[in-house]
Amino acid sequence: MTLTKTTTIVATRGSVTATFAAAYISVALAQITNALPGALNGTFAAEFQTSGAGLTWISAIFSLGIVVFELTFGLLGDLFGRKKLLVAGSMLVLVGAVIAALAGTTGVMILAQAIGGVGAGILFPIGLSMVVALTPDHRRRARIIATWAGFLSLGAVISPVLAGLTAHLFTTADFSGWRVAYWTAAGVAVILVIIAANSRDSSAPEGRRLDLPGQITLAVGLIAVLYATVQAVDSGFTAVDVVAGYVIGAILLVAFVIIEAKSPAPMLHLSLFKNSAYAISGIVAVTGMFAFLAICFSTSVAVGGLAQAETWKIGVLFVFIQGPAFLLIPVVGWLIHTVSPRWVLSVGFALMAISGIWLSTYTLGVPESVGGPSWTTFIPPLLCLGIGFALTVGSITAVAINTVDPGYVGMASATTNLLRDLGFALGPVVGSAIAFSIGAALFGTPVLSVLNGLGLPPDAVAGLAHVPPLAWLSGWDGVIGQFSGQALAGGAPPATVDGLVASLQGARAQLSGAAGTSLGSGFQTVYLVAGISAAVSAVLTLFISRNPNTH
Repeated sequence: MTLTKTTTIVATRGSVTATFAAAYISVALAQITNALPGALNGTFAAEFQTSGAGLTWISAIFSLGIVVFELTFGLLGDLFGRKKLLVAGSMLVLVGAVIAALAGTTGVMILAQAIGGVGAGILFPIGLSMVVALTPDHRRRARIIATWAGFLSLGAVISPVLAGLTAHLFTTADFSGWRVAYWTAAGVAVILVIIAANSRDSSAPEGRRLDLPGQITLAVGLIAVLYATVQAVDSGFTAVDVVAGYVIGAILLVAFVIIEAKSPAPMLHLSLFKNSAYAISGIVAVTGMFAFLAICFSTSVAVGGLAQAETWKIGVLFVFIQGPAFLLIPVVGWLIHTVSPRWVLSVGFALMAISGIWLSTYTLGVPESVGGPSWTTFIPPLLCLGIGFALTVGSITAVAINTVDPGYVGMASATTNLLRDLGFALGPVVGSAIAFSIGAALFGTPVLSVLNGLGLPPDAVAGLAHVPPLAWLSGWDGVIGQFSGQALAGGAPPATVDGLVASLQGARAQLSGAAGTSLGSGFQTVYLVAGISAAVSAVLTLFISRNPNTH
């Protein structure tokens, strides 16, 4: 949320009621579409037979759109008017939701998420800016911001319930019920477009101007680094495109720092980070929110994809994750104004650390029906995560605002939001890189043992040994089809190919079981890493002084 000192110009035409309705609906809708994959990753893995990188892109590219573009769109709204951007963002979310509802492949789903993410990157800053412009009174403004945050949390609660119910109630032999969730989001987006078109416009152009070199280097640099990390899930960290992505990203991000240091009107005042309290709050915004999203992503894949629990169960679990942020809004607001925010942050991150470390002790990758943990055993640690998130997500911004001079409040708030959203984006990206890398390494020995035991030809064993473990779990038919097609194309007699396929079918339980336990170990490690990251965040916040030296 960007609050600036610049003069705000509010148009006289347009409905104030429509403006407030559009702001609240827009942030709820953006959060609903943002959080839907969290409850559906297991479903996507099975239906699209996607790779680890593909599954990661579905979740990560939405967050990437927010991180890369939210500062830019906030600035464009200040310069040229926010109403047009609000309508444009609503339409992009609408288009993304429709494409997602129709998606039949991983690539189309990723495209849908990319479009929706750019739309959300508009809606998050613009809606809030429009209602803040209509409320010059600071007390009323505080209530408006709290209400806006409440609708954001409400969207996070609605999303898993919507995903779980639609998948459970509408799935048939020839229709995937989760698509109804996206059709529902598209319907809400249509309503939002109509309301947004009747809202009251505003802008704040004084002292604002485009910083194109900074915006381009930041956007492309972040995209390159996140692209490399996602590609490493399937290709490994030594692949040419992965190394190239990191190199390009590093060069551009260094260039961004240099540009901002010399720019007369920078996107980001780097001098903010000379304030140690603000610098610490920025670090924990990334590390703490990384921990939160890494645990969320791991839970979605481990319970839905590996343990093969029904989608509605994942939806219930995510209510325990997201629900406290909505239910505890008045409590957290009281705590932030009554207790030093650093203590609220430390306790929140400590609860998130307990959650991650607790979950790392679970045996993952084994369905409940064959001895794996019950899905209900995930509720207590995930409730800890949800309460911890409720205590931290708003407190981070409060600390950032309270540790800088009043003239830097807007910049501090916007930058903290950027860092927080970067942490959100890194959660599934880094988490999947860790989990799928470890899973592939651990799967190597058991898969060779099983395949050699079947008496398959050496070339067949060599080819199948490179199939990632997730494919043996969620893409079995695709693996078998590709294997038989290649064998026939290589000149093997059909009868021989049928015999080899029969042997593989007979070993399905062994191969799937080995794949599940290997990936389960990978996600145990992600939980542990997330827990440690949250614990480090909890300790760091203790070093934020009660009355820090401001800018």
